[in-house]
Amino acid sequence: MNDSTATSAAPAITAERLNQAIGIVQRMREEIRSAVIGQQAVVDQVLACCLAGGHVLIEGVPGLGKTLLVKALAKTFAGDFSRIQFTPDLMPADVMGHAVYDMKSQSFSVRRGPVFAHLLLADEINRAPAKTQSSLLEVMQERQVTIEGESHQLPPPFMVLATQNPLENEGTYPLPEAQLDRFLIKVRIDYPSVDEEEQMLRMVTRDRVGDGLEVSQVATLVKPETIVALQQLVARIRVDDAVGAYAVRLVRATRDWPGIAIGAGPRGSIALVRMARAMALTSGRDYVTPDDIKAAALPVLRHRIAVSPESELDGLSSDELLLGLIEEVAAPRG
Repeated sequence: MNDSTATSAAPAITAERLNQAIGIVQRMREEIRSAVIGQQAVVDQVLACCLAGGHVLIEGVPGLGKTLLVKALAKTFAGDFSRIQFTPDLMPADVMGHAVYDMKSQSFSVRRGPVFAHLLLADEINRAPAKTQSSLLEVMQERQVTIEGESHQLPPPFMVLATQNPLENEGTYPLPEAQLDRFLIKVRIDYPSVDEEEQMLRMVTRDRVGDGLEVSQVATLVKPETIVALQQLVARIRVDDAVGAYAVRLVRATRDWPGIAIGAGPRGSIALVRMARAMALTSGRDYVTPDDIKAAALPVLRHRIAVSPESELDGLSSDELLLGLIEEVAAPRG
């Protein structure tokens, strides 16, 4: 296969290194699933997003385990983890940090905010006003924070995992479009099945006080530099020209598809390939298939399109429109 995005100087991924990476990813997945009951597709997508070096927006009604999923992922590696509970009175300085004047030294010092971490959980991000939401734009895109005109780089890996309640819930503010586009994927957590809910009931009520699920049983497997190495390996997963062209066709089709008012921009094609590479690794391969592109399409594109008012009146969702598009756009063969 020809890789249209990697340079010819990039060395091939050895079988030994690939197998080692696959083993690490599988163990991380198993540890996360030991704390999160069900939601297997969501777990896989969030883990793949981490390997792709992206940020993830997790949507679902309260009580479905959004925060638990993020904490379980954080527990699998020995990096710094911070959590911000977004509220209507949260200010940008509460997120990024601020300068403090020291009377003794008669100088300013920087008090770093919770954003200085490897994994940042932005809990219920759409409960804060747009000014505070937008304060995350620079750090999500540039991996740096500017305080009083001075830039502070964040150590890799850096990942924002934001949770939000559905917009119809009371007291929510829609995220700015520019910030939505900074999330590599948006995943939706649905209600558990009957068996999963019964399993959750047994786990929470057996010899425990309180009603919370725990991550204490999740093992810490890797260091931050291991995640960075995995991300670098994902960036070298092979993408055939035909597969890359298929990703572009899917994204371009959103721009004039019936029922879609606003289609995805070029960033959507890039995000599709990034996510598909990570999903290829989680599937044990060093090359991307058209099925990887298809599997990445919903989480990558659902927040990058706008449904037309007519489609909303007909009760059509972005996912339903995208599924129809994916069925119609021809995938490469062979």
